[in-house]
Amino acid sequence: MLDDTDELAEIHPLFAGAPSSTEFRKLRKRLVRETRAAIEDYGMIRPGDRWLVCLSGGKDSYTLLAVLHELKWRGLLPVDLLACNLDQGQPNFPATVLPQFLTERGVAHRIEYQDTYSIVTDKIAPGGTMCSLCSRLRRGNLYRIAREEGCSAVVLGHHRDDILETFFMNLFHGGRLATMPPKLLNEDGDLTVLRPLAYVAEADCERFSRAMNYPIIPCDLCGSQEGLQRVQVKRLLDEWESRTPGRRQVMFRALMNVRPSHLLDPKLFDFAALFPGDAAAPVDDIPRLG
Repeated sequence: MLDDTDELAEIHPLFAGAPSSTEFRKLRKRLVRETRAAIEDYGMIRPGDRWLVCLSGGKDSYTLLAVLHELKWRGLLPVDLLACNLDQGQPNFPATVLPQFLTERGVAHRIEYQDTYSIVTDKIAPGGTMCSLCSRLRRGNLYRIAREEGCSAVVLGHHRDDILETFFMNLFHGGRLATMPPKLLNEDGDLTVLRPLAYVAEADCERFSRAMNYPIIPCDLCGSQEGLQRVQVKRLLDEWESRTPGRRQVMFRALMNVRPSHLLDPKLFDFAALFPGDAAAPVDDIPRLG
C-alpha cells in the first residue's frame, strides 16, 4: 500500500492556478485516492519503469496526466512519465496547443504526427463507424512510440464510465461478457496497457478539467458520429442513473464481483463434475431478485 502524505506546500505546475475552494480540494483528493487505489489493486507499478502517458487533449487525458504527476510529485509513483500526443491529421486540429501547454508546465513530452485520418476516411464509407479502424491505427502507433522511447507501459485515460459502457456494448452487440481491463498485456507480450482512472467517474474528469481551465481539444472524427453504439449505450446509462442515482457505481462493482459458478460458461466452471456430495460445490447463496 502506498503511504499517505500530508498536503504539500508546493504543487506540480500542472496544478498552477487551481481553485482554492473546498469543493475543488475534495475533488482533487478523490481523484488522487481513486487513481492510487486502481494502481495498487491491479499491480500497475514496477519501480523504475517508464510510462507513455497518452494525451489526446480531452478532459479525461488531462485528468490522467495531472493526477499521475501529482502522485509522482508526492513520491508515490516511482516511474518515469512521458506524455505523448498522436496528431492523427484530423481537420482543424490545433497542433500548437498541446506542445505549448506541456512546455509551459515543464512536462516531458513527445508530439507525433501520423495522418491516420486520411486512411480512415479512405477506407470507411460515408456514414460508417470510424472508431474501430481509427483505434487500431492509433494503438499501433502508440505501441511503436512506446518501444522507441523505452517505455514498458502505454497509459490511457479510460475511466469508470468508459469501462461500464464497453461492458454493455459487448453484452448488447458482441454476445460476450467483457470490457476494458485496468491492466492488459499486449499481444507481443512486451508492453502493458494501463488504465489508472478505472475507478474515476467521468463527471469528476469533467469537473476537474473545467475547473483547471485546461485547453480541451474536441475529436472531430468520431465525436460527431451520433449513431455510434457507444453513444446509444451512454444515453441508456444516463437514463438509468437519472432514475436511480448511484446505479452506475453499483453496476461497476458487479464487474469486480464475478461468480463463474452462477454464469453459463463451461470453460470457466466445471458444471459436468457438479453433483450432490461434492465438497467443492458452490453454495447457492445468491438471493433471487423479484
